[in-house]
Amino acid sequence: MKHSLIALSLATVFTLPAIAEPAAGPHTLTANVGVVSDYIFRGISQSQHRPALQGGVDYAHASGLYAGLWASQVHWTDRPDWTYQKNNHVEIDVYGGYKGSAGPVAYDVGFIRYFYPGDFQSAIPGNVTANTSEVYVGASWNIVSLKYNHVVSQNIFGWGGTASNTKSEGSGYLDLSVSYPINDTVNLIAHVGRQNIKNTSEAAQFASYTDWKLGVTKDFGFGIAGLSYTDTNAKGGIGQAYRWDGKDMGKGVLALSFLKNF
Repeated sequence: MKHSLIALSLATVFTLPAIAEPAAGPHTLTANVGVVSDYIFRGISQSQHRPALQGGVDYAHASGLYAGLWASQVHWTDRPDWTYQKNNHVEIDVYGGYKGSAGPVAYDVGFIRYFYPGDFQSAIPGNVTANTSEVYVGASWNIVSLKYNHVVSQNIFGWGGTASNTKSEGSGYLDLSVSYPINDTVNLIAHVGRQNIKNTSEAAQFASYTDWKLGVTKDFGFGIAGLSYTDTNAKGGIGQAYRWDGKDMGKGVLALSFLKNF
């Protein structure tokens, strides 16, 4: 659920795709590979609090158009207590959009599709796939950025059902982030986000939550290392929405990360 591992310790919520350094000609192609001690997306662990390998490729055009692909190891879709999707251990994100500026404000609009390849158990009544589509719009000024993702698929990450009154289409995530440069190589990161799950079913009534993060990144030249603390008010107790396979997926987590750009 992350394209281009960057700030927020690179184990955060889906951020904007990275912009490469200017190059000769209108086309730029970059790649990245990284590892995180815990893959945190919007405050929720996607790897069951285990390490994950990640990487991606980004294309940018001088006009502002861009596209990319990013992938990570995941474990939440193949856990024993979730019967909807099996034999899945990877998330693949495909995205594209346009970046521009209006005076001092930079903006970004685009589309992203999260794929979870594997065996979807469609024969089980009410099952919905974890695959999700979102459109997004973001703006940044100086050290502050604001981004909103809006779900356009029938459901978001498996929340909801097939009945018209249980589909979670229209859910959204609001992300407010600050990146403060201490010097040329060190950045302090602060973030707060709100995930709204639009669903009338009883099981999902406590699925909406707020997450927050504090972190620092250091560019060593050969790669970028990060350390961050993420926490949420997501319900992860016994029998609650974010208790997956006996683990609280929204609890406070201190995560390490390392990213190499090419």
